[in-house]
Amino acid sequence: MTLLLHISDPHFGTEQQPVVDALLQLAGTHRPDLVVLSGDITQRARRAQFSAARAFVDQFGKTPFLIVPGNHDIPLYNVFARAMHPYANHRRVFGDDLEPVFESDALLVIGVNTTRPYRHKDGEVSPQQAERVAQRLERATPGQLRVVVTHQPVLAARANDVKNLLHGREHAVRRWAQAGADLIMGGHIHLPYVLPLKAAFRDLPRRMWAVQAGTSLSSRVRGAIPNSVNLIEYAGTVTDQRRAVIARWDFNRELAAFEAVTRHELEFDTEAHDAALAALS
Repeated sequence: MTLLLHISDPHFGTEQQPVVDALLQLAGTHRPDLVVLSGDITQRARRAQFSAARAFVDQFGKTPFLIVPGNHDIPLYNVFARAMHPYANHRRVFGDDLEPVFESDALLVIGVNTTRPYRHKDGEVSPQQAERVAQRLERATPGQLRVVVTHQPVLAARANDVKNLLHGREHAVRRWAQAGADLIMGGHIHLPYVLPLKAAFRDLPRRMWAVQAGTSLSSRVRGAIPNSVNLIEYAGTVTDQRRAVIARWDFNRELAAFEAVTRHELEFDTEAHDAALAALS
């Protein structure tokens, strides 16, 4: 069994220490094999906020992280910095790679930088990015869980979030499905949900899901939705059915701890299914 912890939108600069402590406790109890942080690491992309984020990550010890930037991780008010070196503070603490890839026997997780300095908060995926990700997905091994990480969502659960969807998603989702993706994970709207992508992309050649995380640490919660994270348990081999359980954990203020509140059991397509589709095409 492989365990992936999905956190998003901590917005360091607005983090709440009891929630930070509870998330560290959750991670210490479950010991994930990978932590995915899907953007909006900071509130205003300031050096001190990135330093606080780095200190938080360091408390996980040797647990690997895959981190992509969000729109809040680009300076907003410093117009010169936004135009000339928008990722300077991100690179200072997390390195130059804005589109990292993590691979193990069980996982292939591919980060995509969907931020654009010329956009205020909207995200975009270019055809070139979509193709780069697809080519990497096509080299996945049969037993791997294949995950793409963006910041902005590719599918909305509520009508008023359609305006927040990722630009270029139509081409990207279809190309990634063709290449074998299982999950597209994101954040941005502080609303957690798991939805089948065939609900909006009915001609997809395989089963895929959009997995959204709420804000993990920030006081900027959405309405009555508390801070939340996702824990994803994955079991898959070359020959057996690949399965995952996605559990949403919400912060309970009375307990000062995260507790499991929802559970989605997913089955993914197998290599045999992909081969059959290829033979028909």
